[in-house]
Amino acid sequence: MHPPPPAAAMDFSQNCLFGYMEDLQELTIIERPVRRSLKTPEEIERLTVDEDLSDIERAVYLLSAGQDIQGTSVIANLPFLMRQNPTETLRRVLPKVREALHVAGVEMQLTAAVSFLTILQDESVSIHAYTHSFLQVILLHLEHRDTGVSNAWLETLLSVIEVLPKETLRHEILNPLVSKAQLSQTVQSRLVSCKILGKLTNKFDAHTIKREILPLVKSLCQDVEYEVRSCMCRQLENIAQGIGTELTKSVVLPELIELSRDEGSSVRLAAFETLVNLLDTFDTGKLCHGLYGIFTPDQHLRFLEFYKKLCTLGLQQENGHSENQIPPQILEQEKKYISVRKNCAYNFPAMIVFVDPKNFHLELYSTFFCLCHDPEVPVRYTIAICFYEVSKLLNSGVYLIHKELITLLQDESLEVLDALIDHLPEILELMSTGGESSVQENKLSSLPDLIPALTAAEQRAAASLKWRTHEKLLQKYACLPHVISSDQIYYRFLQRMFTIMMTNNVLPVQKAASRTLCIFLRYNRKQEQRHEVIQKLIEQLGQGKSYWNRLRFLDTCEFIIEIFSKSFFCKYFFLPAIELTRDPVANVRMKLCYLLPKVKSTLKIPADKHLLQQLEMCVRKLLCQEKDKDVLAIVKRTVLELDRMEMSMDSFQKKFYEKDLLDQEKEREELLLLEMEQLEKEKQQNDGRPTTDKMFEKKRRDTKTPTQSLPKNIPISVPGPPSVTPSTSKEIKKSKLIRSQSFNNQAFHAKYGNLEKCASKSSTTGYTASVSGLGKTSLLSLTDDSFRTRNASSVPPSFSPNTTLPSTSRGTGNSLDPKSSGSKDTQPRKATLKSRKSNP
Repeated sequence: MHPPPPAAAMDFSQNCLFGYMEDLQELTIIERPVRRSLKTPEEIERLTVDEDLSDIERAVYLLSAGQDIQGTSVIANLPFLMRQNPTETLRRVLPKVREALHVAGVEMQLTAAVSFLTILQDESVSIHAYTHSFLQVILLHLEHRDTGVSNAWLETLLSVIEVLPKETLRHEILNPLVSKAQLSQTVQSRLVSCKILGKLTNKFDAHTIKREILPLVKSLCQDVEYEVRSCMCRQLENIAQGIGTELTKSVVLPELIELSRDEGSSVRLAAFETLVNLLDTFDTGKLCHGLYGIFTPDQHLRFLEFYKKLCTLGLQQENGHSENQIPPQILEQEKKYISVRKNCAYNFPAMIVFVDPKNFHLELYSTFFCLCHDPEVPVRYTIAICFYEVSKLLNSGVYLIHKELITLLQDESLEVLDALIDHLPEILELMSTGGESSVQENKLSSLPDLIPALTAAEQRAAASLKWRTHEKLLQKYACLPHVISSDQIYYRFLQRMFTIMMTNNVLPVQKAASRTLCIFLRYNRKQEQRHEVIQKLIEQLGQGKSYWNRLRFLDTCEFIIEIFSKSFFCKYFFLPAIELTRDPVANVRMKLCYLLPKVKSTLKIPADKHLLQQLEMCVRKLLCQEKDKDVLAIVKRTVLELDRMEMSMDSFQKKFYEKDLLDQEKEREELLLLEMEQLEKEKQQNDGRPTTDKMFEKKRRDTKTPTQSLPKNIPISVPGPPSVTPSTSKEIKKSKLIRSQSFNNQAFHAKYGNLEKCASKSSTTGYTASVSGLGKTSLLSLTDDSFRTRNASSVPPSFSPNTTLPSTSRGTGNSLDPKSSGSKDTQPRKATLKSRKSNP
């Protein structure tokens, strides 16, 4: 067509006029097919159906005298007719459907296959009625000349096989299949037979399968057409699941081996994929592990070298393109290479078994290094998941992969870090012991980069939006007292836990930091440091200006009750906790009310009678003075619960035996920590400090300001039987020092699992052996001098040692007067539990 000229330059000359006429003729030619597609009145009359006919009558009429498109519409509507009137549909409509399908085209056949399957899934009729009315129609059209139609009917039949009874399957499907699988039948018929056999094996017992199905399977595995052999090969996985492991080894495996040598590449590929899918069926579980004793040395070496090449597949190629200019085919190839390397990383533990862990450094270390430094995140993520398995397999050779642990901890991807920390406690334990459970020497001292890597990993997780990874990492840090020293935790991790508790905006993260801090405090080996941590918890959380911090203090109290002994909580945290009954924010008082039953459970009568009186007095004040109706309702429920509670006695009671025994174990460990510190001080005074300790202390002194001692009025007495002076017997001192040196590797290891399980029953056997005789020996009555703090410059800014710790001592009536300021906010008001305002 010629473009029309502008209106201002219209040319009505003869040549231009003939050009316009040609354009009009072209438009007429384009319009003709549209006119011809319109229906004539006679055609419209034939397609018109009486509106007074019922749905069943209309369906019968359209299937009998209507057009193909109308018949297809009726068949598509067949599931609706079956739900509406199944009896009449089966009696009148279905016979017409059978007749129409004999001469139907592809579209009607595909529609019928889908409708028959829908009727089965809708359960519009019973299985017996469905078998009688529909099964023969499905079987009749399985071998349709159109492959798409045949596959559609086959999918319907395979779904029907799932619900048919065994006898129907035997007579209607299995028996005719014997003739359908013969070489005299068409290729399409034999292909259908392969897929039906794969489905039938799940419906019959092993004996029937062996007698009636396996002969057909073997015949089809040896078919003259490669398409049939490949199809039957892919069904061997289903057959193996039906006949069990033993028959699979004796019948299926030989066929797979034969098919793996087939001349057709598609058959060999099918055999290999089926073999891989069947690995879980065999006892060995891993292909290389199972072939370890079968390979010759040359085959072993060739297989290993091939695996190494796969681990670096695609890394050596230089394509010379920028990322946005890489051709699609190269991108697709790189995705395949990444998938290969990822699968190699997944199977790396099995390859260690294949080469023997003793040969790891020589044969596989360089490959492991490449996988840990792979440029693609999915590969590094997978090897991080496998890191624990690799560590276990290497056992005493685990030191070989120290640097790779640091590499993965420092990985830029948080997905890799998240995968690694799932088993971080177990990995660090293996690293610290060198894979030997009996070794007491901590071998992580040879890995100076570990602590910086751990702290950097936490900071990277904190800076991201993936708070669940941050929470998980903080939870896993609870294992650190078992693998690094108490001083390292105090100076590198403890202050960070405080910061997270007070500044992080995610509640689960704050709680994880709080619990981990409590575990750090539980296993801190210096009374001076423990004292400072307790003081900071009370001052900055319990008496903090932000109500949010005071809520976190109550969370911390709950963890203290769970992790420490009852006497520890009562000594340091009981009074600061119940003092919050006078908090100006309703949410704080409400949370405390929920905690009060646990607080009361820490008391023992009659030693803690004075604390019980203080608790009752605070509850009475709440009942009388509480103005918030929500808090008051909770107070009333809490009072009823407190009244129903039975108090624990100083002596053991049968009903509280297990809890009391666990609490006694905790208390003994806490007292043992005190003894350990005293004995180590005496040893250092007698024998002189090690050179490294002297250098460290000299460095600390050089940066300190004059010391400030703790106030003399802090009650620190520890209840218990009369103490025995440690210096009275060299044998006692020696035995206690031995316990002191082995505490981290024995006592902590025995108890760490109990702390994680919280409510589980404590196992006392291991600890009893290490502290036997302790109950009636020295419980170490310490003087105020033993709590002398470090110089001010070495204390973190928020660690102020000048404030008195509120504490109580069992068996005495001393108590600290509640403070009237510090924990109070200037503008008391009620805040919702879900609010996150920093100040009330």
